[in-house]
Amino acid sequence: MIFVNTDTVPGKRVVEALGLVRGSTIRAKHLGKDIVAGLRMLVGGEIKEYTEMLEEARGESVRRMKVQATELGADAIVNVRFVTSQVMSGAAELLVYGTAVRLEDEPR
Repeated sequence: MIFVNTDTVPGKRVVEALGLVRGSTIRAKHLGKDIVAGLRMLVGGEIKEYTEMLEEARGESVRRMKVQATELGADAIVNVRFVTSQVMSGAAELLVYGTAVRLEDEPR
């Protein structure tokens, strides 16, 4: 499945837009990692526990979006966008969305 944040795919043309597809997840780290992250905030630097959490959330959200697109018979998802929001302290939602499309090769 082609997955791009542009509205076109080089060498291809969109022949059918199948609709909006999305995937989301809400993630939180356990208390121990929350405490370590809190301590890191005092000294500065990357909060690796949250970086890891958001990376996992991105992967799961993308997987869910691709499942929806596959069910629609899509070849690609265009105009992909990510949105992150805090749901509560220590928990974040990651939403990814785009347009499922069918493609064909551009004539030469």
